[in-house]
Amino acid sequence: MQIKIGTRGSKLALWQAYHIEALLQQGGIDTKIVIIETKGDKILDRSLSKIGSKGVFTQELEDQLRSGDIDIAVHSAKDLQSNLDADFEISAFTEREKANDVLVSHNTSLSLNSGETFVVGTSSTRRIAILKHFYPHIKTVDMRGNLQTRLKKLEDGHCDALLLAYAGVHRMEYDDKIAEHLKLDEFTPAVGQGSVAIENAVSLAEDKKAILKNLLNHEPTATCLRAERAFLNRLHGGCSIPVFGLATLSADQINISGGIVSLDGKELIRLNKSGSSSTPEHLGFALADELIASGADRILSEIRLAQAQ
Repeated sequence: MQIKIGTRGSKLALWQAYHIEALLQQGGIDTKIVIIETKGDKILDRSLSKIGSKGVFTQELEDQLRSGDIDIAVHSAKDLQSNLDADFEISAFTEREKANDVLVSHNTSLSLNSGETFVVGTSSTRRIAILKHFYPHIKTVDMRGNLQTRLKKLEDGHCDALLLAYAGVHRMEYDDKIAEHLKLDEFTPAVGQGSVAIENAVSLAEDKKAILKNLLNHEPTATCLRAERAFLNRLHGGCSIPVFGLATLSADQINISGGIVSLDGKELIRLNKSGSSSTPEHLGFALADELIASGADRILSEIRLAQAQ
């Protein structure tokens, strides 16, 4: 039996694909890696909010899942939209890496708390809005491209620091460039940050689905991400909406912290909710409903109106 693994071609995406390949091969499975370029990889001169948040990094991979040219698609879980088409499913989530955002710079003495004004490169609406809320003295510049492209732009002086997910920085072995690990209660990450998601067509052979679940899925992480993704799904959020959410598991209880921040950073709504780990989706939906009742629907409407202009 062979499992064909579809992936984007960046160094980080390939790290994820080789990681999945190694886990499958340890289980005695033959593998083949297929590299696919996505819309998000091709269009680098516009922000994500301008090219659409749904499927920016996944659509071309899903096309090949449908055709059967690949068996699975490997994604950063934070890049995978929360409302999959009916003919797709997620068969596994890998164990989550530390979920924090980090400040990366050649000057590792930099800190957001120093009061010093400097320029941070990021293309994330969530990170920009949170910076405006907690650190309005920090300036931002749009920074698209893979991790190596962004680091080259940093080196060339386009900014003083980058805001990135710790998981990617660590996997690419750039830990020596981390100036600051940002606090989760301020920079709560994007839903799914730190885990790798395995997507497949519902029509995939059942014996292959069983192998994926057995060899790749980390159930505690999967439970947390089911809650987070349900939360995001209810808010109809995507990677161009400044929504954040992080669930943690303790015994048989999940605690999820989630919220939204306005584009100008002036309004931030955050709520926490705990419940049974047996119904993670129910907990995520309930948190989103409470957030909507607290004013998130108005902020979402304002964001979508601003991004449509």
